[in-house]
Amino acid sequence: MKKIIFIEPNPPDFHIFTRMPLPRLGTLLLGTTLRQHGYEVKSYVESVGELDLKDVLSADAVGISTITSTSKRSYEIAKLIRMAGIPVFMGGPHVTYMPDEALEYCDYVLRGEADDHIVDFVKALERKDGFGSIPGLSYRKDGKVFHNKDVTFCKDVDNLPCPDFKLVKGLEEHGYNKLRITPIMTSRGCPYDCSFCSVTGMFGQKYRFRSKERVIEELENVRANGRDWVFFYDDNFCAHKKRTKELLSTMIEKKLTPSWTAQVRVEVAKDPELVDLMKKSKCHTVYIGLESVNPETLKAYNKKQSVEDITEGIKVLHKKGIRIHGMFVFGSDQDTTDTIAETVAFAKKNDLDSVQFLILTPLPGTKCYRDLDREGRIITKDWSLYDAHHVVYEPKLMSYYDLQLETMRATKEFYSIPQIVRRAVKFDLFNVSIKTYGHNLTKKWIKKNQYFLEYTKALTNAGRNIELAAKKTAEDVKEKFRQLELSGHLAQPKVQ
Repeated sequence: MKKIIFIEPNPPDFHIFTRMPLPRLGTLLLGTTLRQHGYEVKSYVESVGELDLKDVLSADAVGISTITSTSKRSYEIAKLIRMAGIPVFMGGPHVTYMPDEALEYCDYVLRGEADDHIVDFVKALERKDGFGSIPGLSYRKDGKVFHNKDVTFCKDVDNLPCPDFKLVKGLEEHGYNKLRITPIMTSRGCPYDCSFCSVTGMFGQKYRFRSKERVIEELENVRANGRDWVFFYDDNFCAHKKRTKELLSTMIEKKLTPSWTAQVRVEVAKDPELVDLMKKSKCHTVYIGLESVNPETLKAYNKKQSVEDITEGIKVLHKKGIRIHGMFVFGSDQDTTDTIAETVAFAKKNDLDSVQFLILTPLPGTKCYRDLDREGRIITKDWSLYDAHHVVYEPKLMSYYDLQLETMRATKEFYSIPQIVRRAVKFDLFNVSIKTYGHNLTKKWIKKNQYFLEYTKALTNAGRNIELAAKKTAEDVKEKFRQLELSGHLAQPKVQ
């Protein structure tokens, strides 16, 4: 076994970050590790470059990364590859929580973090034996499904390699140079355990940090390749304030300060020294899960922050010239349509630079999913709709239609022409471009998803007797497969 190909399928719909494709680091880290052990590795990230199915079918094994919204496309791709006799393994949050479902379409599921075991797994594939000793592996043998003991979290994230972006099809020649923003991971884990978030189940509630030396090494690679934008990939970049201050101080000292963005909690604003270092090290934008301006919703989400924290945090960060992308989640059992209207007014009043108004989505592996599933309130398990932009459960204080319609209206109002003009008058051209992009994207999304709005209206009027037809998420790949069959390329499937 020599050639391993990884695939990161496209999401089912476009979104606010569509124009800035950013490979997830999971398969890149696994691929880099395998390459270091002598394997030929290639990665297809569909948001970066088109899938070459003929090349994929020349692999000895194929690994597919999944999140819930991409799982249906992942399954369809896996089915086609298995038809050619090639073993398929899958990983990522969705299949970690739904391994039995995934094994209907693939041969193996690597649950949780596979960094410490990926080489042992591929060697087991080569021997066709030894699968029982690999933690976190789910597989079939003699018609039975086996789930090995849960994998422990990666013992030392400092031992993870610097991801080789040249493994990605389309980035072979230039690597970093074709990425507008370079992702760098400095930690894993999050102790907050919000009820709708699947991060803690996948990466744990204990932070694990990479040393500042390893992070600096990646930043030096970015500079050496002439890049000047970095996204710190952590779930909470400022989780350990002392450690973050040390890293930012070292970046300033070494003059390694590309413009950077990161996900943080609003509480960073309570530490003036940290905010000063963020600004001095060229923090451009922070992505903050503000979630709600309804205090009861914040409690229900287990967010451990107040509306006052949010308001003061925005004020402090803006005063330092740090832009804010605010993320809100509509649809808790405490939310009404008034909550949505109040949130839009809050976002405009506090001059947020950009927003995502998301719909509560019960992702497998979360408390939200377990609660709504137990209560029988989930209305569809068409995973391609689980992108936080479609209503997939029965709200308590709103109809399906109201939640879907008002979320669309909220986004449309925030990215409206008057909002664009307001920024233009201030000569804030960067924000003009962001809001113009958001305005055009919102119009396009609403037009494309008008069918779903009508579905929620019909569902509201008729009860739950209407089933939404499954979205066709992989017709392009199926057609490529058919063409390869017709050309005779698939006449002889590989022998496993």
